Amino acid sequence: MEAGERRRRLRREAAEYYQGHRVPERMEEALNTLFPLCPGDLYGELANYFSKFSKAPVICKLIGRKVLDGVGQPTLEVEIYCTVKNYEKRICSIVMASHSQIPENALPETIEADEKERNYSVHTAVEWVNESLNTMLRDLESTDQCQADKMLGEYFANKVEEKKEIQRREEEAAKASPAPASCPPTPIPKQKKGGKSAKKVLVEGNLIPPAEPAEPVLCGSLAIGGRSLAIAKAGATISRVPLYLYIALLKHDQESPKEMALPLPMVTLLNCEKNLPTKLKLVKEVMVIPPAELSLKQGIERIQDIQKEMTRLLESSGKMPASQADSKKGKAQSSGKKAPPPPLKRISHLGCLTTGYDNLEQLLLLMQTACKNIGLGLGTDMYLAINCAAHELMDYDKGKYEILTGTFKSPDEMVAMYVETINNFPFIIALIDPLRKEDRKQWSSICRALGSKCYLIAEDAATHISKLKTDQNINIAMCSGVVLKYINQTKVSDLIELTGILDGQRHITILGSPDGESLDESLVDLAVGLGARFLKLGGLSRGERVAKYNRLLAIEEELAANGTLR
Repeated sequence: MEAGERRRRLRREAAEYYQGHRVPERMEEALNTLFPLCPGDLYGELANYFSKFSKAPVICKLIGRKVLDGVGQPTLEVEIYCTVKNYEKRICSIVMASHSQIPENALPETIEADEKERNYSVHTAVEWVNESLNTMLRDLESTDQCQADKMLGEYFANKVEEKKEIQRREEEAAKASPAPASCPPTPIPKQKKGGKSAKKVLVEGNLIPPAEPAEPVLCGSLAIGGRSLAIAKAGATISRVPLYLYIALLKHDQESPKEMALPLPMVTLLNCEKNLPTKLKLVKEVMVIPPAELSLKQGIERIQDIQKEMTRLLESSGKMPASQADSKKGKAQSSGKKAPPPPLKRISHLGCLTTGYDNLEQLLLLMQTACKNIGLGLGTDMYLAINCAAHELMDYDKGKYEILTGTFKSPDEMVAMYVETINNFPFIIALIDPLRKEDRKQWSSICRALGSKCYLIAEDAATHISKLKTDQNINIAMCSGVVLKYINQTKVSDLIELTGILDGQRHITILGSPDGESLDESLVDLAVGLGARFLKLGGLSRGERVAKYNRLLAIEEELAANGTLR
């Protein structure tokens, strides 16, 4: 009797439970819907039908780990797990690109200190992800990007305040402690080129604005950017849409765009290192941009042809990395034998050829020759962009830019030089960082003189996106656009907000790849989804660079197949 009564009670409770969740009703709907279709995999279709009634996946676990980027530097990987249909499931992972503000001509001790700080920062980021962020974001829906970024922003703001409080206490403790025995003053080393001057320099009656102090980077900030991007990628995976479309939906308030355009690639062809013994210092990167009427595939193929011809011309002229050339020359002279033909050029960390020149005209004429030899014309079939990285050229003792070894120009003379260069070589359609961000007067001058002839792009001034959102007085009003990089504490919501501001101001957006890239391809999806005009990824060599070009080609094919490629 008791057993029978227990069974009846269980059946009654089961009926109430299933009816409360509308299971009989929905089961009937599913069977009626699927019967006319007679699907080959009936249980698979039943699973699909009922999956729309399941709870939204929520974050259940984060894993942060230290990995290496494309140049062997430590960086952060974030892996995200969600509870999906009652089971823990790995959804995706991302690897953050590393970025250094140390210039090429920095002193060895500066580089060593930067490497130690980078290691500590990654270690801190891993701790944040595995501990506090793991707890804070647990049970959050993976598609709630806005809430996730809000929580991440508040967490980071608290960490910044904690850091300031620690510094304040240390300063107070230092003041309270007894003064140490007097020591002879430490001699101040002479300021070298590329260093930071603490005060204005008087040159020919004009004050050169001092270099603004580098924006401090909080150790562990990689965890914020990595976590935000991982959530976006997880949201796209859960929503079963590509990441670029998911980003576009976030930017346009879930309204699916009817058409999407690909950003034009700025492909680095040559990397002219400033520490080579050749004279030219003005150019850091020479980039080629295919015309907009070409498909991406056609543009990449055309750039590959130019690269092959440039390689042939450099080999035939004997131009190779200086260290190799000097070594070969010395051996040939000592042995009395003719030097062997030069080897293939060295590939830089940017995925392109590394070489040097004695002047800008020599470089541009060689580019013209290479294009002409394969039947292409610069200015019609291909265009050039030059990254000057002028902030690395300033000699703060002289208060001038060193554009060639031993040749210096004031900021006003730089403007006149650029005007002459663009007039002589109109196929240059973009100059990146032609001046330091501090030279605001000259930025105004160059924009008035060349704004209608080429894009004048700020990259160094746009390194810190959070500051760019709040303080837009960083040459933004004067330049044509900015290069944005997804680094440190940047969040996906920050990029969406900032690109919206830039769109409203009719500035162009370029998404740029940092020096320390990884195999993660998310940057390409971000660029497409945000509607960037250009994408600066480096050259067509090195796996971490090529992976992104391959991703861009795949997106082009997908959009074309869907009929949504503009």
